[in-house]
Amino acid sequence: MSLMGTTTLRHPYHLLARLSVPIPLSLRIPANMMDQYKRKGIRNGRALIQCCSVSATASTSSPSSPTPENAPPVIRRRKRYRRQYPGESKGITEEMRFVAMRLRNANNQDSSSEDDKEEEANDDVGGVTWQPIMDGFLKYLVDSKLVFNTVERIVDESSHVAYAYFRKTGLERSEGLGKDLEWLSQQGFVIPEPGNPGVSYAKYLEGLAEKSAPLFLCHFYNIYFAHVAGGQVIARQASGKLLEGRELEFYRWEGDVPELMKDVREKLNMLGEYWIRDEKNKCLKEATKSFRFLGQIVRLIIL
Repeated sequence: MSLMGTTTLRHPYHLLARLSVPIPLSLRIPANMMDQYKRKGIRNGRALIQCCSVSATASTSSPSSPTPENAPPVIRRRKRYRRQYPGESKGITEEMRFVAMRLRNANNQDSSSEDDKEEEANDDVGGVTWQPIMDGFLKYLVDSKLVFNTVERIVDESSHVAYAYFRKTGLERSEGLGKDLEWLSQQGFVIPEPGNPGVSYAKYLEGLAEKSAPLFLCHFYNIYFAHVAGGQVIARQASGKLLEGRELEFYRWEGDVPELMKDVREKLNMLGEYWIRDEKNKCLKEATKSFRFLGQIVRLIIL
C-alpha cells in the first residue's frame, strides 16, 4: 500500500487544512512519524492535501450546473391583450356614440310595451305620442340657454390649456337663444326663470370643470352632439306647431354643421389619446349622465 493511500485513510485532517481551519491536536501527525515524512519530502501534510484534492474536486463538481444544451426549455407565458371597447379604435367620441346608442335602444325597449298599450288612445290625434305646449317650450329654451351659456363661459374663461381648443367652434348657441327669447318677449310671452333641470345641470358642470377637464369636455361634446343630432329636430317641430313655423336662431348656424362637429370631434379624440383607460371609462359614465340631464330638459316641452 502506498504512503499516500495510507495517509489518506488515517489522516483526514487535510480536509480541514483545505478549508483553512486549525487542525486539532488529536488529528496532527505524531512527532515520531514526522521524520519519516520529512525524509520522503512530505511536509505539513501537503501531499495528503494534493492526493485528496482530485477526489474532492470530483465530488464537489459532480452535480454540474445546467448548460444551454441540457437546460430545461423556457416556457413563456402567453401575452393576453385587453379587449377593446366599442369604438375605441376611432377615439373617445366614437365610444360615447356607442353609449348613446345603447341608451336609445334601452329606452326604446322599455317604452315599447307602453306604446302598444297607448296606441289606441293616440289614434284620435294621428298617432302623435307628444304634443308641445307653449309654457313648456319656453322653459325648454330658458334652461337650454343656461346650460349652453355655462359651458361656453367655462371654456372661454378657464386657464386650462385643454379648454382653449374648444373656443369659437362655431357651434355656440347661447347668443342665438338670447335673441330668440328676446323676440318671444316682444311677442307678449312671459319668459320664465330657469327651472330645476337647467339649474341642476349648470351647477354640476361648474363643479366638474374644476375637478376634471376630460370629464367636463365629454359633457361639452355631448351637449352639442345631442342638440345637432336630435335636439334641433324636436325644437323645429315644436316651433312649427307653436310659432307658425318660425325658424328660431337656436337651430341656425353660419357654417357647415357637420364640418364644425367634425373639427370638435377630432380635437377631442386627439386629447383623448393622452388619457388613461380609467379616465376614458369615467368619461363614458359621464356621457350617460349628460344624456339624462339633457333628456330632462327636453321633456319640459311637453310638461
